[in-house]
Amino acid sequence: MIGTSDLKRGVMIEMDNAPWVILDCQFQTPSARGASTIVKVKVRNLKTSAVLTKSFRGGDTVEEADCEKRPVQFLYRQDDEFVFMDDETYDQLSLSEDVLGDAPGYLIEGMKVRSLHHNGEVFSVELPNNVDLTVTETAPSIKGATAQAQMKPATLETGIEIQVPPYLESGEKVKVDTRDGRFIERVKS
Repeated sequence: MIGTSDLKRGVMIEMDNAPWVILDCQFQTPSARGASTIVKVKVRNLKTSAVLTKSFRGGDTVEEADCEKRPVQFLYRQDDEFVFMDDETYDQLSLSEDVLGDAPGYLIEGMKVRSLHHNGEVFSVELPNNVDLTVTETAPSIKGATAQAQMKPATLETGIEIQVPPYLESGEKVKVDTRDGRFIERVKS
């Protein structure tokens, strides 16, 4: 059990027999005498991706989620299944595209990620904050374009489409933020 004063972004808590991660946390102190602090948290269910807002009183306790993170390596995709290998036990596990959410758009063969386990069941993978991917298709570069110019769509090697600066060409590597799918920078070879 953890106290509400220890709640912060990224902490995993258990509610309704499911793991939830805190996306945002706000502390409010009422002006009335003797009133306790109110902690408002925005949480996302790690199994269903449902998002909700919950309030707790100061001094309340919350059950910490019994989640384990294990290092795994992405091996290959077979139809709608993604196959990973546990780096410690060498066991293989398959996760469906529905379970992974947006993660398949950033997975390349051989990539190291962490699997999230709750009560012995794997329910998701945790990606690094950014990955390097190759642009496979985009409009031709515009001569004299700068980074502040308009963005253009580009398809990456995993099939996702992001917005990139107009000076980029097909075949170049780019660094992409996996949290919001945003272009960060060109990767120098």
